Amino acid sequence: MTAATTPLASAEIRMTMLHATRGKNFWSLRPVTRMDLAVGAYDDISSAEVPGFTKRLLNAMPGLVEHRCSIGERGGFVLRLRRGTYAPHIIEHVALELQTMMGHDVGFGKTRGGDVDGEYTLVFEHQHEQVGLRAAALALETVQQAFDGVLESVDAAVAELKAIAETPDVPPAHVRVLCGVTGGTGRVEAQRLLRDRLADPEALVIDVSPSYLLQAGLPYARSSMAIILDATLTDVPPRYQEEERATQLVNVLCDAVERDGMVVCPAKAWEIQDYARESGCRIAVFATDDDVTARDSRRARAVGRVVNGRIVIEGASDDEDAGPLDEALPATSQVAAALAHAVLRGAADA
Repeated sequence: MTAATTPLASAEIRMTMLHATRGKNFWSLRPVTRMDLAVGAYDDISSAEVPGFTKRLLNAMPGLVEHRCSIGERGGFVLRLRRGTYAPHIIEHVALELQTMMGHDVGFGKTRGGDVDGEYTLVFEHQHEQVGLRAAALALETVQQAFDGVLESVDAAVAELKAIAETPDVPPAHVRVLCGVTGGTGRVEAQRLLRDRLADPEALVIDVSPSYLLQAGLPYARSSMAIILDATLTDVPPRYQEEERATQLVNVLCDAVERDGMVVCPAKAWEIQDYARESGCRIAVFATDDDVTARDSRRARAVGRVVNGRIVIEGASDDEDAGPLDEALPATSQVAAALAHAVLRGAADA
């Protein structure tokens, strides 16, 4: 493809969404900037197909040679450029390098297919939220100019980012809460039932919807406990409803639980249980019937189940009858809230 036949990147590659996450999030334990892109004809045009593209980009940003990329060694990203890689991936690296050039030590980035066909999602680490957001926009402009053959320098972009870095940053999340609750359904009921059992108006039990978690990250820094009701999600784009991504999304709550804190999760939800345990958490498991496996029982510090229409808690302290199921409320919410309360009470009595 020649320069004469290549469409203008400035017209084809467009930003469709831009935001920052402050707390632990689907992508990383660190704050990240997320940008979604529609790339038009550049879905099929690589860096190797545009004459002079790599040379122009490296002349303006020689530090890109330090990016290891998936090759795993110095010059790895440059090799990808010469072999042929695509606009979203290039923009990710340029956004990181612009921040490096103005003095911020950042390195994490990821580019994936977007939530709709023809779009891509890229995320990258930032140290200052407004710097990250502006670096995304400036990286897009830089790569558009490189594809269009008019890129000469990124000095103005770096100077702008340095100026932004001198302004106050958004403070990080420092809030410590008692318990975060997530899942596809029943969150509001679980939150209310746990607060009712605690009988403490000051207790911070936070309902975190999966859509909020995906877009903004956790709204708090630490928790004593997390309740994950399920990974059957409906309020996120279809690709995040797939089992692997949905589980990864709800597991973000485990990242904020204090070491040796408790994650209340479903019986037989092995991926959630494994992640919680690998994160240094203890687990308590629940079922809305009597079907708790031996594997669940071996792993769990406490178990909540339903026997003859009543919630039975085992292992939190003394085994107890936590009352009958209310047919008007989600069973998962009732058992999870009763189990969480028993675990908290047992910890307080220890």
